[in-house]
Amino acid sequence: MKKGIIGKKVGMTQLFDEKGNVIPVTVIEAGPCTVVQKKTVEKDGYLSVQLGFADVKEKHVTKPLKGHFDKAGTGCKKILKEFRLDDAESLNVGDVIGVDTFEVGSCVDVTGTSKGKGFAGTIKRYGGRRGPTSHGGGPVHRHAGSMGACSSPSRIYKGKKMPGHMGAAKVTVQNLDVVKIDTENNLLVVKGAIPGPKGSVVTVKSTVKAG
Repeated sequence: MKKGIIGKKVGMTQLFDEKGNVIPVTVIEAGPCTVVQKKTVEKDGYLSVQLGFADVKEKHVTKPLKGHFDKAGTGCKKILKEFRLDDAESLNVGDVIGVDTFEVGSCVDVTGTSKGKGFAGTIKRYGGRRGPTSHGGGPVHRHAGSMGACSSPSRIYKGKKMPGHMGAAKVTVQNLDVVKIDTENNLLVVKGAIPGPKGSVVTVKSTVKAG
């Protein structure tokens, strides 16, 4: 069953199982999310719901967005994301989705924006190797090596691993086990690491590749 929620990364910690083994986990403040808009097959051609997360002051939203929230009567939200949920038919504008939509033992996919590293060379960006450090190897020890062929094809192929901007990209980590759920504090604890720094916005969905 497709489930989804918007959350905020709190940070990493560790738990212990019954055998005393350490489980590295990430804590996510998941929801509560309010249904701001419902899209139907008759009107929009497909079925989905738009969820809003984190209240925000009215002065911090644009006039079109303010009209959107006023129509829904949900109050202004900081984050809006659309989900195609299996139970979207039964949801209505104003309904609240909490962390209890997930279950301990289930698997989820977490999507976020990875930490930005700025401009990085081929060694840091792709794990390349250094050039020789002696016998005339300098001063290009950490530079990229040969760019490829000579007269043919007389160009560099697309996708060549070269220096450039690293990080700050959309990343999805799949098949993370839900270890613990705290409904009182809206906390979802998943096994392993997720993208992004502390406080970054993430989306949690039911996994698409079980196993």
